[in-house]
Amino acid sequence: MVKYKVTVNRSLCIACGVAPALCPKVFELGSDNGKNKVVDTYSIKLTDEVSVGVVPEELYQCVKGAADSCPVNAIVVEELRD
Repeated sequence: MVKYKVTVNRSLCIACGVAPALCPKVFELGSDNGKNKVVDTYSIKLTDEVSVGVVPEELYQCVKGAADSCPVNAIVVEELRD
């Protein structure tokens, strides 16, 4: 099964809300600093500087669309193999 690592560079993030609007199953604006983050369901790491998560293949198009739409390129999506 293919999974995808999603990394949000919260230092670059301008909290515009595009990612949560396009892919609310994976992204939300954090209550800690207002910046984009991976939702708790998929999160594996969260700091002020970075939010990292692992999502299943069925959410790839969603996260890829959000990453492609980020105006500051703060989201990176990488394929993981089992």
